[in-house]
Amino acid sequence: MKRTVAIILALIMSISLAACSGSSSGEVKEPDSVSNASSTEDIQLEEQVKEPEKTDVTISEAVLVDEAGVKITAKSLETDGIFGPEIKLLIENNSGKDLTFQCRNASVNGYMVETMMSVDVVNGKKANDSLTFMESDFEACGIEEIADIEIAFHIFDTAGWETYLDTDAIQIKTSIADTYEYTYDDSGDLVYEGNDIKIVVKGLAEDASVFGPSIVVYIENNSDKNITVQTRDVSIDGFMVEAMFSCDVVAGKRAVDAITFMESDLTENEITAINDVELSFHVFDMNDWNTIADTEVVTITF
Repeated sequence: MKRTVAIILALIMSISLAACSGSSSGEVKEPDSVSNASSTEDIQLEEQVKEPEKTDVTISEAVLVDEAGVKITAKSLETDGIFGPEIKLLIENNSGKDLTFQCRNASVNGYMVETMMSVDVVNGKKANDSLTFMESDFEACGIEEIADIEIAFHIFDTAGWETYLDTDAIQIKTSIADTYEYTYDDSGDLVYEGNDIKIVVKGLAEDASVFGPSIVVYIENNSDKNITVQTRDVSIDGFMVEAMFSCDVVAGKRAVDAITFMESDLTENEITAINDVELSFHVFDMNDWNTIADTEVVTITF
């Protein structure tokens, strides 16, 4: 049942959201200007250089987890799954408990991506299943080939939901890992840089989500902390509005995400076009929720 629900939810997500809470795979309108109290300089960096050719990408069979009575083996990589690329897994449960296996903090080529997996395995049994990556995230991040993957597994008691095991980050390198050239598109308007964290506004995507238009952002976390980035005090053309945005970025990774506005809010405030957006970013430690930074007010003009 959980597998069915996960697939249905993922289908909805693939239509409306990508990356952490959303992203744009359509046309993105760059802002005319972006300013905040600390800096008004527009930063324009080089566009990402894409690989000109694709090759067959594979992984070697490998044991990813073998502890506390559970064993997870990566069998193969399929790049043409229904929702996106898939890692085929063999899960064995000899823990003495009925367990559910899920994935956390996944990244591909250094970009945070959403995954789809929830597998119930009763004690003493095995399951062949898949860990699926959302194709919409790959499009948003400009990922055309998979060089490396990092994931962690969250395993809990199926009946009581108590955590049984949270694994450390696990890296899987593909057949092109040693020759792949890592490039990251951080072009746009720099609105925050501090604490080894960078936030860049890339533009407005009017058709990014079924919920409403979105502002696409790039987040880079070069700190040693896992962070969550959210928005505060959001207004459009002087009207306060709600914004859907909460992005987790683990240490050393990047994310392309989208601040999504509800179409109902725009209609209620008779906003027919987005001209001026004001907001601030709240950055906090993902693990203990301690505040890392609260930015000055950022003004974005389209």
